[in-house]
Amino acid sequence: MISRWTMASVVALCLALAGFALMIGLFQGNSAAQASSLNNATHLGVSSCAGSTCHGRTVGDGKVVRQDELKIWQEPSSITGAHSRAYAVLKNSRSQQIARKLGIGNAAAAPMCLGCHLDNATSRGPLFQVSDGVGCEACHGGAAGWIDVHKAGNHRASVAAGLVPLENTKAKAAVCLDCHFGSNDDGQFVNHRIMAAGHPRISFELDLFSTLQTHHDEDADYSSRKGGRTNGVRVWAVGQAMALDRALGLFSNPGIGAEGAFPEFYFFDCHSCHRPIYDSKQAVSTIVNNPGRPIPYGMPPFNDENMIMLSAAARVSAPELAKRLDTDSRAFHAAIAKDRASAVSSAARLRTTAQALADHFAAANFSRAETFAMIDIISSDATAPRFTDYAGSAQAVMAVDTLLNALVNSGQTSAQSAAAIRPNIDRAYKAVSDPNKYRPAEFRVALGSAVRTIRTLK
Repeated sequence: MISRWTMASVVALCLALAGFALMIGLFQGNSAAQASSLNNATHLGVSSCAGSTCHGRTVGDGKVVRQDELKIWQEPSSITGAHSRAYAVLKNSRSQQIARKLGIGNAAAAPMCLGCHLDNATSRGPLFQVSDGVGCEACHGGAAGWIDVHKAGNHRASVAAGLVPLENTKAKAAVCLDCHFGSNDDGQFVNHRIMAAGHPRISFELDLFSTLQTHHDEDADYSSRKGGRTNGVRVWAVGQAMALDRALGLFSNPGIGAEGAFPEFYFFDCHSCHRPIYDSKQAVSTIVNNPGRPIPYGMPPFNDENMIMLSAAARVSAPELAKRLDTDSRAFHAAIAKDRASAVSSAARLRTTAQALADHFAAANFSRAETFAMIDIISSDATAPRFTDYAGSAQAVMAVDTLLNALVNSGQTSAQSAAAIRPNIDRAYKAVSDPNKYRPAEFRVALGSAVRTIRTLK
């Protein structure tokens, strides 16, 4: 659970990130690995979970679980209630304006929107309500097969009956990425046209987003039933690897990777193109060279925010895979400058490396020293020169705060010590508070200062 000392800054950054508007409604789970549980099994509806002996209490005083999970899920004014508001947001003026620009009619009835703005179940029970938005089963899987055994409190038996094991980091990532990053399924890919019409930019970090949606306590009972408490470093690292894997898979899909005669711009770094243009006698360059992506000057780069973070994690935890990652990512960037066939081929190799890293991180137990080392590497001379664009820099701030928060939550660093260095981290957040005011050099200084203060906690 995210500690209070960091919540204000995390929320501030998330609100600043255009992509964080997804928290207002774009949650849904529908991973390929869990497709039968999530879509094919009958979804009974939120009401089926709402009994006072289950998850519908007004006070979280249950003996095993809180039992007020639905109250938290539908909190009307906080981030934790975002899932319950996912369908309702389609009726607001911004959503309707987006729909008009795209010519898709009513946003609240458009398949392009419903893939993520509600529990997109194929089989619905009599208590299922569209107005519930993204309900329990959108992420936990259709309950028809597991609800009875779940009532008995046997988690393993519930999983065997179809409950999605969200305590498994890879399973959680697969579910969350479907809407927070995109999938091949209908209505689950926010392409450049949709963003141009006004939809928030896609941006996602698994540990941060899942923490802000947490509605349970990780006590001794949780640890016993689910094989231990959540490891925040593992969630962050696996999330970065699977996000890269997902992006490359979507890019390679011929039905998604192009839009008419153009490449699908969703995959490219937004701010590499959305820059000020100066038409003056003397050329004014607003581009900063990025040593991690060898592409011709002036060519839009593939968004490398997850590659940068993944490289930092791998350098500490999997040095051999880190070398492979850097080689494959550079080859992929170079291949994009050749032709699509070369780019897709290189993407396949890079995906294999990302998948290997996801497997490695999923099995890793990160030590205190490893976590501090990752924080150091993110701002080191090996990584900092790659912070040339807003997206990668925003990921870096979230990563540093996420990793420090993991140290606090695991008891490896005290909350009081971390709180004392809060102002330095807040300055790093401020450096990415507005994408239109982002300055690479200023950001690197702010991030470096924050990391130096974190280093004092060793």
